[in-house]
Amino acid sequence: QVQLEESGGGLVQVGGSLRLSCAASRPTFGSYAMGWFRQAPGKEREFVARVSRIAGATYYSDSVKGRFTISRDSAKNTVYLQMNSLKPEDTAVYYCAAAAKLFPGTRKNEYDYWGQGTQVTVSA
Repeated sequence: QVQLEESGGGLVQVGGSLRLSCAASRPTFGSYAMGWFRQAPGKEREFVARVSRIAGATYYSDSVKGRFTISRDSAKNTVYLQMNSLKPEDTAVYYCAAAAKLFPGTRKNEYDYWGQGTQVTVSA
């Protein structure tokens, strides 16, 4: 069992930046690929970004590519999501997820563990 806890959400103006953090409970953090998803009110939870456990390969949704950066710090058992140039449509609850799969894709069912989420609100 892996417990994940997100932090760093909040209210930010359009064009601003936030950095989300996700701390994992287990020292075997390095055994999991890590991802970020988000869910806006009335919408499905959607994939945002993923970093693999091998070579730190990253993958982004088209909607955030070039603005968001996912990274991981194995020494701290933490994954980050740096969000720049934020837009109102980025407003959502952001969830951290862990996958035992080597290179998980964009589907929710490829991820085995989930955090509780952190709210990000971008005001116009």
